[in-house]
Amino acid sequence: MGVIERTWTWLSTGAHWTGADGVWQRLDQHLYLTAVSLLLSCAIALPVAVVLGHLGKGGALAVNLSNAGRAVPTFAVLVLLLLSPLGTHGSWPTVIALVLFAIPPVLTNAYVGMRGVDRDMVEAARGMGMTGRQVVARVELPLAFSLIMTGVRTAAVQIVATATLAALAGGGGLGRIITAGFRLTDTAQVVAGALLVAAFALLVEAVFVLLERLLDPVRRRARRIRGRAAGSDGPAAPAESLPAVGTPA
Repeated sequence: MGVIERTWTWLSTGAHWTGADGVWQRLDQHLYLTAVSLLLSCAIALPVAVVLGHLGKGGALAVNLSNAGRAVPTFAVLVLLLLSPLGTHGSWPTVIALVLFAIPPVLTNAYVGMRGVDRDMVEAARGMGMTGRQVVARVELPLAFSLIMTGVRTAAVQIVATATLAALAGGGGLGRIITAGFRLTDTAQVVAGALLVAAFALLVEAVFVLLERLLDPVRRRARRIRGRAAGSDGPAAPAESLPAVGTPA
C-alpha cells in the first residue's frame, strides 16, 4: 500500500479524530492559537498604522522596525520564551511568538493603505468641516479597507502555518499530529497532518476573502446605489392613467 492510500486510511479512521489527541481536539487548539494571536496582533498593529498613516509621520520607521523583527526565526523566539519565566504560562509563549510574527504584515498593509488614499479626497473632506476622526472613519478607513484586510488575511494564514512549529516545543495544535508521526516513523500520519494544516490555511484564506467582500464599505455602498437605481427604473405607468396636458388631474 502506497503513502497516498495509507494517508487516506489514516484520515478516514474515526479513532484518529476523537479523544484527547484526536484531530478535532488538535484543530480546536490550533484555532485558539490562531484567533488569539491574530486578535492581539490586530489590536497592537492596526491603531498604530491608522494613526501614523493619517498623520503621515513616523510610519516608515514603524514599518521598518516591524519588518526587521521578521529576520529573527519564529521558532527561535518561541524557544527563548519557553526558557524564560513565561514558559510556565501555558500557551502564552506560543501566542507571543505568533503575535510578533503577525504584526509586520498587518502594520505594513494598513499603513500603506492609509497613505494610499487620494489626498485630494482627504482635503475635500477637511474642507467640508470634517474633524480628523471623521476623516479617518468616513474617508480613509473605507478606502483603505481592502488593503487592510489583505494584511489581516496574510497574517492569519501565516499564523496558521507557523503555529505548527509550536508542536516542536511541546505546544498544541495540528502540528502535534505531524510530530507524533515523526516519533512513530509513520509517514502516513505526517502527510495527513500536513494536509490538515494546508486545508485549515485554505479555509482561513477563503473565510477572510468572503468577509472582505461582505464588509467592504465601498462595495456595500456601490451595491446600495445599484439597488436604488434598479428600484427607480420601474415600468412606466399606462398612458390612460396619466392626465392629459392642460386638463385637471
